[in-house]
Amino acid sequence: MMQGGVQLSLQIGPSPVPAPREVLETLTHAKIEIGSGDAQSGFELTFDLPVRSPLRTIFLLAGGGALPPLLRVVLIVTINGTAESIIDGMVTNVETQPGSGGVGKLVIKGKDMSALMDIIELPGLPFPAMPPSVRVLAILAKYAALGVIPMVIPSVLDIPPIPVQQIPQQKGSDYAYVKKLAGEAGYVFYLEAGPAPGASKAYWGPEIRFGAPQPALTTNMDALTNVEEISFNFDKERKIMPIVFFQEANSKAPIPVPIPDITPMSPPLGAVPPLPPKIEKLANTAHLSAPQALMAGLAYASQHSDSVFGNGKLDVARYGRLLKSRQLVGVRGAGLPYDGLYYVKNVTHEIERGSYKQSFSLARNALISTVPQVPT
Repeated sequence: MMQGGVQLSLQIGPSPVPAPREVLETLTHAKIEIGSGDAQSGFELTFDLPVRSPLRTIFLLAGGGALPPLLRVVLIVTINGTAESIIDGMVTNVETQPGSGGVGKLVIKGKDMSALMDIIELPGLPFPAMPPSVRVLAILAKYAALGVIPMVIPSVLDIPPIPVQQIPQQKGSDYAYVKKLAGEAGYVFYLEAGPAPGASKAYWGPEIRFGAPQPALTTNMDALTNVEEISFNFDKERKIMPIVFFQEANSKAPIPVPIPDITPMSPPLGAVPPLPPKIEKLANTAHLSAPQALMAGLAYASQHSDSVFGNGKLDVARYGRLLKSRQLVGVRGAGLPYDGLYYVKNVTHEIERGSYKQSFSLARNALISTVPQVPT
């Protein structure tokens, strides 16, 4: 599948190998959703299914239970000679749909490699004297043979528990437990395809909102416009300031402390933040230690800090590259309140023969840009 300088490659199998040309030529639509850690990334591939297609035989057998337990799919996009994986995941559902003229549809759905982490539950698995980051590394080590490369950043609360006082135990599946540990630290957890085909990066750490931004999304600038549509919404009701409670050592009286939403990993992207219209009292922090209460407050603040949101759609050929989730991007031409840098929360790839579109959602904490110009 090609469009100008864009080429799509498909690898499939228990140990992914390039799909035969006959299979790739029947691929009519690919949809890939990549978020920022709130949910697992996923994909949906739609194939034409003629009567004599080899896919019909393979997946009829699959419907009877013959589908390999580890059917893996890797989608690789090559733009201007540079190849990168946009999804590396496991098939979770296969369905056939009837069509006219004997040509049906085969729809393959799946999630990223974290789907494997959600299959088996190991309740009660102990982690003696292991801080959260070491527990995450121990869990992710089981998936190294499948190309999962851990990137784990310890938090300030990464303190090993004393075994005579507490031995942490796993609750739920590997994915659920790692997500739970991320939430307690105010972190995110996600798997990202690449850098090489057949490999995935498992990131457990803070949501990082700094670094080199991607080329600007441009609107209302005639020939320079590179988005098909883009709109913005200012919703100050989404911003909530948490108040945590610390216990005074002698009287045990709770002392309320408001927690700001600005951290070194998440600097302000807007110059004029709204006053928080809501205040949330985190009463359950009173029994925690001071560092634990502080981390709980920072985690809550980071999840409720955004007030400016953008949504849009672009053509990859016109933009000249792939817009990537979990990174910064510039916006220009949208007007003084909305121009500037944004964090890319979600990206959805829609690929058909001769067409490659991306839908995206953006977020930041305030109005008006903090930078005089954005890179183009």
